[in-house]
Amino acid sequence: MMNLLADNPLTHVVPHAFGHSVFNNHMLMQVVAAALLVLLIPRAVKPRMTGDVVEDLTPRGAGNFFETICNYLRNEVARPTLGEHTDRFIPYIWTAFFFVLFCNLLGLIPIDAFLQLVGIQGHYGGTATGNVYVTGTLAVCTMALMVGGGLIFGGKAYLAHFCPGPLWLAPLLVPVEILGLIAKIFALAMRLFANMIAGHILLAVLIGFVGVMGSLAGRVAIGIPVVLGSVAITLLEIFVAFLQAFIFTFLTSLFIGQSVVLHHGEEHGAGEHGH
Repeated sequence: MMNLLADNPLTHVVPHAFGHSVFNNHMLMQVVAAALLVLLIPRAVKPRMTGDVVEDLTPRGAGNFFETICNYLRNEVARPTLGEHTDRFIPYIWTAFFFVLFCNLLGLIPIDAFLQLVGIQGHYGGTATGNVYVTGTLAVCTMALMVGGGLIFGGKAYLAHFCPGPLWLAPLLVPVEILGLIAKIFALAMRLFANMIAGHILLAVLIGFVGVMGSLAGRVAIGIPVVLGSVAITLLEIFVAFLQAFIFTFLTSLFIGQSVVLHHGEEHGAGEHGH
């Protein structure tokens, strides 16, 4: 299966270009994830037209699943950090969560193995979020909303937070605050990237142990614990797929909230000092 017994473990996490083009398997999986989002979610949450108002507005099946997640992200994740700006940013937060989740889950499907069964060779599957360029782009999108939202809703108060001390310390404080902003985005990208490739590498290494055994008896002996360990790791990766999508969304909401509601906290603090 995918020549796991012979390949380098990194073969299954690095991008593979199709022919001589720049288009690779990770780009393909992003397109598939986006297509699934566009096709499945609107269809799942589309209200029915039975004529009964209550029946039409009551979610069922997959619609109930998506609506529950969206409601939780809006009320329990975004609202505590974004406050009155929640509804302005929640479409991006929802989109980021489901896009990351779909990319994570698609990476767990052995697409290449299924294709090999019908005689198609090559690397077509993969975890798009196991590519630092993908997670980096998502993180940069978050930074754009942080800075843009801060400038729009915070204005001078947002710019002032880059120099939280006396003005004469600005040459020191401003670069430090900018580095702090970059560090947040870097951590956002690297956390998702590292967690999504770690499990795949570990799984490939485990299965590779079977290939180093010369005899059939040795392969059977090592194969039993490898299979059990692989099943456990796969179940853990399913959990991690949901967990990392949630963490990325939570940190995104937190970072944007720190930018767009900053001026409210400063005004409140100034009022307390005045009293």
